[in-house]
Amino acid sequence: MSRKSADSARPEFMSRRGVLQAGAMGLGLNVANLSALRSLANSPDRPRAKSVLFIFLTGGLSQHDSFDMKPDASSDIRGEFNPIATQTPGTQVCEHLPLLAQRSKHWSLLRSMQTGSNGHEPACHMLLTGRLDFPPGFSLRKVPSLNEWPSIPALVRYACRDRPHGKMPPAVILPEPSVNEVGKVRPGQYAGRLGSHWDAWHIDIASKCPLGNGACPDCFRFEGTPFEHTASTIFDAPTLTLPQGGSLRLQGRVDLLDFIQGQQQQLEQSAGELDNHRKQAVSVLSDPKVRRAFDVERADAKTLERYGKNKFGLSVLMGKRLIEAGVNLVQVNLGKNSSWDTHRRNFVNLKENLLPPLDQCISALLDDMSASGLLEETLVVVTGEFGRTPKINKDAGRDHWGPVNTMLFAGGGVRPGNVIGASDRNGAEPVSDLQTPENFAATIYEALGIPRHAMWADVDGRPHKIYHGRPIEGLMG
Repeated sequence: MSRKSADSARPEFMSRRGVLQAGAMGLGLNVANLSALRSLANSPDRPRAKSVLFIFLTGGLSQHDSFDMKPDASSDIRGEFNPIATQTPGTQVCEHLPLLAQRSKHWSLLRSMQTGSNGHEPACHMLLTGRLDFPPGFSLRKVPSLNEWPSIPALVRYACRDRPHGKMPPAVILPEPSVNEVGKVRPGQYAGRLGSHWDAWHIDIASKCPLGNGACPDCFRFEGTPFEHTASTIFDAPTLTLPQGGSLRLQGRVDLLDFIQGQQQQLEQSAGELDNHRKQAVSVLSDPKVRRAFDVERADAKTLERYGKNKFGLSVLMGKRLIEAGVNLVQVNLGKNSSWDTHRRNFVNLKENLLPPLDQCISALLDDMSASGLLEETLVVVTGEFGRTPKINKDAGRDHWGPVNTMLFAGGGVRPGNVIGASDRNGAEPVSDLQTPENFAATIYEALGIPRHAMWADVDGRPHKIYHGRPIEGLMG
């Protein structure tokens, strides 16, 4: 379908259930007629970056044990890890991030981000929407719903709707949604008040571990009981469920590439059950670049070794390939069920399960993107929804801490080797260059060339600003 015909089509508003059922690759995507909104937002300005790769460490990475160490603090604050030098004079990081330390010429740190809550759900909504406030009627018990602010990916999808991105949508989230310990989806990941037809594509493809809480790779229990990861694969072939009459379900484990290759035939067989918009959505799977993006498990041996043949490494590799395929923003959720929520065994879990695969895959990503020139036009961000408490608790863990967090930025015009802001001697509060989720979101929007006066309209027709903060000063060169 041409853009002209899509724009002239009658808007279709699906239920949330319909969107979530729409398919393996978030295929409940309807191109809505929002011509009225175009009067509220001009065309995007020339972007500093063509794309953004947002790596979300769901649960909250400890700043003390990663990028903002406090070696001179008391023992109940500084923790068990030692700092090591980076290639940037005067900048140190954790000893368990040696590969990133060698690549500081590519990245900068923000050590003064402040999220407005110590709770996972409100903090996720704040960071992932770039808003500290909540819309009328918002409830943490009803997620996803129309009573959420739209996620950053949803607003990027709307604002970048007229840009060329091949057959791919402007925004994608993978390899699974961020959920809590009982599998409930956390807020801030959907279009909310913008309307579900502007949801980012959700690629829910990570294999599920029946043992519950844990991160892939190397699952672990919060109480410290070790066990082996029981999922047979890293990624599972997606299930395609079609709304509005009829369904098509794949049974058993199917090779992902075989699944993709079979989609065209399955689409033809189900043509009567699909509207034109979802036919168009499924057809992207025939694109060679898209097929390559999803077939990361069969990357060459050297690539797999560098990224890590685990969910962290292959999710980041898939994110990079989707950027190469034309996606404007890819959000990669590394971990599930609060993997980084290290209330217990913080140092053991970080050392054995979390920091090494993170260090490996982000370093491989920076190497590859730098070598190909992609890093110059792609903003890379690594962060959780908040930080961790300065004081170590009785279970050798750190608890939720909204007052200060550290973020890593690379590429897309970022001044490398820069440190913006600072926390106090205990890593408890910002002491300079305080930043908020509004500024975080504004940095992404400006990097993508979304104009500061851009607007969106909610499902009731009320206009809203996209920007609610200012881009982080001193970050871009």
